[in-house]
Amino acid sequence: MLFHSSIRKELARSFGATLVVLITVVMTMTLIRTLGEAGRGVFNPSDVMIIMGYTVLSYLPTILSMCLFIAVLSVLTRMFRDSEMVIWFGSGRGLTSLINPLFRFAWPILVVITALAFLILPWALSRIEDMRDRYDKRGDLARIEPGQFQESASGDRVFFIEKDANSDSLTGSNVFIATHKNDKETITSARSGHLETLHGEKFLVLENGQRLEKVAGKPDLTVAAFTTYGAQVDADDQSARAFVPSGAKNTMELLGAPTNVHLAELSWRAGLALAAINFVVMGLAAAGVNPRVGRTANLGFAFGAFVVYFNLLILGKSWIETGQIHFGVYLLVLHGGALALALLWLAKRNNNWTLRLGGATARRERCKTKAAP
Repeated sequence: MLFHSSIRKELARSFGATLVVLITVVMTMTLIRTLGEAGRGVFNPSDVMIIMGYTVLSYLPTILSMCLFIAVLSVLTRMFRDSEMVIWFGSGRGLTSLINPLFRFAWPILVVITALAFLILPWALSRIEDMRDRYDKRGDLARIEPGQFQESASGDRVFFIEKDANSDSLTGSNVFIATHKNDKETITSARSGHLETLHGEKFLVLENGQRLEKVAGKPDLTVAAFTTYGAQVDADDQSARAFVPSGAKNTMELLGAPTNVHLAELSWRAGLALAAINFVVMGLAAAGVNPRVGRTANLGFAFGAFVVYFNLLILGKSWIETGQIHFGVYLLVLHGGALALALLWLAKRNNNWTLRLGGATARRERCKTKAAP
C-alpha cells in the first residue's frame, strides 16, 4: 500500500538521523574515556582510534535498539499530531494493522542487532582484551620512555633515561635503573647507555656510572664504580592471555559450557535482540499526542523506558551470575512480561477499552436526581 511505503520511508529518515546523532555522541564519549585510559597506561596511545572503533562497535546493538524505538515513537506521534492517523482510523483500520509495516521496516535492523549481539560483540571485546593484554606484557625496551620513570614487565625494575634529539633510538644519556629482587635492592646510574645483542639476548650497556647494592636486613651497602656495565632487559611476553572474560568468548563456547557466568552473558546477548523486538511494539502502543504535556513527552518516555529496560538487563545478568534466578525464568519474566504488557496496552488503545470505576454508583445518583421533585 502507498501508506505503508510512505511510513517506511519516514521511519528510515528518522532512524538514520537518530543513528547519526547517537553514534556521534557515543564516539565522543568513548574517545575521551579511551584517551584517559591510554594516559594511565592501560592502552597503547597509538591504538586509541582502533580501541575506540571496537568499543563503538560493541555498543552498536544498544544504539540501534534505541534508534529503532525513537524512530517508531516519533514518526507515529507526528502522524497523530498532524491528524494523519484520523484518516487511517477512518478507513476502518486500527493500530494493530500498523504492526505489519513497522516490522517490514524493522526486520533488517533486528537481524543486524542479533548478529552484532551474538557474533560481532564478543569478537570486538576479544580484540580489545588482546590489545590491552599485549600492551601490558610489552618488554622493557617498549616501556622505556625518554624523561619518564617506567616499570618493567616483571614489576621488579624501574627505568629512567634521557634521550638526545640528535642520537639514534639505541642510545641515551643519564640512565637510572632501580631493581628489587630476592631481598636485594640495587640502584644503577650511568652517564650514557646503548643497546647491544649478545648471544641472542638484548642488553642495555651502561658506561661511566656506579652501582649501589643493599641486602634487606643487613646494614652493609656495596658501592661500585664501573666503566662498562651490561644489564639484561626483558623481552616481550608472547604468552596467551591467562584470563578470558565471558564477554570476550564466542557464543558457541558459552553454549558448550553453560555455567552461571556463561548463562549470564548469554542472557545479555539474547536480551539485546529481544528488547529490540519489544521496543517496536512498545513504540506503537505508546504513540500519541497529549497537548497538555507538550511534544517532547513521548521522547522523554522513550528515554525513561529504555533506561529502565536496559538496567533490568544488567541486573538480570548479575542475578543469573550469582544464581539468584534461573536463565529461562529471567528471559520469560522480563522479555515475555514486557511483550505481554505492550500487547495489552496496544489492544486497549486499538479497542478503546476503558476502565469505568463507580459506574453503578453514578447511575444511581442520576436516577435519584431525576426522581427528585
